[in-house]
Amino acid sequence: MCLIAGGVGSNLRERFVTMILAGKHRGEDSFGVWTDGGVFKSGDFSRVSEIPDGRIGLLQCRLAMTGSKAFTQPFVNELALVHNGEIYNHRELRAWLEGKGVSFESDVDSEVILRLIEFFLDGGMSVSEAVGRAMGMLEGDYAVAFSNGERIYLFRDPIGIRPLYFSPRGFFASERKVLWSIGEEAIPVRPGELVIIDRNTIKRETVFSLARLRRKPLDPKRAVEAVARALTCATRHRVGKRTGILFSGGLDSSTIALIASEYSDVVLYTAGAEGSQDLEWARKVADLLGLPLRERVFDIDDVRDAVPRVAFAIEEPNPMNLAIGVPLYFATELARKDGARVLLSGQGADELFGGYAKYLERPELMERDLEEIGEKNLARDDKIAMLNSVEGRFPFLSLPVVSAALNTPLEAKISGGRRKVVLRKAALKLGLPEEVAWREKKAAQYGSGSQKILERLAKSEGLRLREYAEKLFIETFKRG
Repeated sequence: MCLIAGGVGSNLRERFVTMILAGKHRGEDSFGVWTDGGVFKSGDFSRVSEIPDGRIGLLQCRLAMTGSKAFTQPFVNELALVHNGEIYNHRELRAWLEGKGVSFESDVDSEVILRLIEFFLDGGMSVSEAVGRAMGMLEGDYAVAFSNGERIYLFRDPIGIRPLYFSPRGFFASERKVLWSIGEEAIPVRPGELVIIDRNTIKRETVFSLARLRRKPLDPKRAVEAVARALTCATRHRVGKRTGILFSGGLDSSTIALIASEYSDVVLYTAGAEGSQDLEWARKVADLLGLPLRERVFDIDDVRDAVPRVAFAIEEPNPMNLAIGVPLYFATELARKDGARVLLSGQGADELFGGYAKYLERPELMERDLEEIGEKNLARDDKIAMLNSVEGRFPFLSLPVVSAALNTPLEAKISGGRRKVVLRKAALKLGLPEEVAWREKKAAQYGSGSQKILERLAKSEGLRLREYAEKLFIETFKRG
């Protein structure tokens, strides 16, 4: 996990220094810069002024998670490349490429993306074709920028798990605030999209659509088996030796915790106001599963102190994201203090399997919400976790799980007024206790108690919650 950024223009050094310092919280292990004037890498951020000047360039601030901690991006070969995220099948792809005669200079998963794209380009594909083909092979969460020295190419994974933004004047970064720091606008790169930054123009092209994942519809029994199998595989690929779980005691996080505990030493992390439903259920289900639980109980004073940092992370005056962000901030902060750098989340299950009440009346909204989950939910979660140097991973949003869900008939997801039926049956098949599998839970902002506390804070200033969120945003970023 890291910051990636860069752009085109004259005298880049000053702006790159500003971007590195504005985004350093995403990766404090080291930084690296490539421009057409040279390459500079260091683990000492006091040397940032030594980066080369140029007219086109890429940079990274690295939080080392996969591969050698000593290797800092950018990778520079025929192309220069920086990557934020994780490639979970990098070993399999590395072996496939080595069988084709491709050599590697590191054990870092990001290099697989570079070599894969170079391999397809050398085979005669266009850049659009090469990136689209690579997206179909990469199992992971990624935002990528690469350059041939003339143009910069940007893309992010087909779900949009890792954030990426570009400006109309040719700069890009993992977070809006990094672009704002140099006076640039921030436009999201859409999931599955290729953005081409030239010196004078910007072009956008969709190279991977979720429609590619559609197959013949599954019958209900096979759908349960497919979901259970794909989710097990996705979770196994995302665990570390020690793995944290963002835990509420609900169906989604409990299923992930149950699977992960088969492959890793698991610790559950939860946050909520005392007496909140999420906290009570997290305690109960942790006991049922026999897994250790760490909890952060917060009160109004804790929330008052934390909301400026949550507002800084989410980068928008959105009261719902502020309320969801509060327990997420406390849980990831607790995980960091506990030494857990990887946290699995149940994010995405509602959009895939019909978890929201609105889907009972309008099930067609499920696919739209899935297409928009990147900016609506995942960017928020990524930025808050990175504020605490913790990496969030999302097994439900693995492409095989998404494919299983897209090919599951609606009547297997929503039936008899019940939502997420196929997922509940898959969870039972995997061994989740029945009282957990069939339990309905409140949304995070209500289940944790954060919404009520924020409303009290807003009222104490004579404001509604939306007005309070707008005030925080303006104070944090000096933007109206």
